[in-house]
Amino acid sequence: MELSEIVAKEGRQPDCSGYVTKYDILCSDGKTIRSGAFNDDDGRKVPMVYMHDHKNLENVLGHMYLESRDDGVYGYGYMNSSPKGQLAKLYVDSGDISCFSIFANQLKKKANDVMHGTIREVSLVL
Repeated sequence: MELSEIVAKEGRQPDCSGYVTKYDILCSDGKTIRSGAFNDDDGRKVPMVYMHDHKNLENVLGHMYLESRDDGVYGYGYMNSSPKGQLAKLYVDSGDISCFSIFANQLKKKANDVMHGTIREVSLVL
């Protein structure tokens, strides 16, 4: 999904954007997400939460649209109007928080290489 389509759907520019995962780079969990692993998520809208705490409803900061690219998955994020969503927007706008991380499941792996999966949420992380 292209940015122009997302803006038309939302009626405004995203509050934040950036790569949520890059392909063929060793992740902190010891896995390497291989090229095209999340191509099926192109255009999907997923929750954006704080620090992967997706069990706590109050940590839902907004949502993110995913765009599959050759080198990874890019996200366009929209903060909600909750106090935590607006606080997160303030931290992002000031540059105090600038990193994303994904939670995915239905993973198909070869050893420590992730070949396919489904992104379930994108987290704003420290």
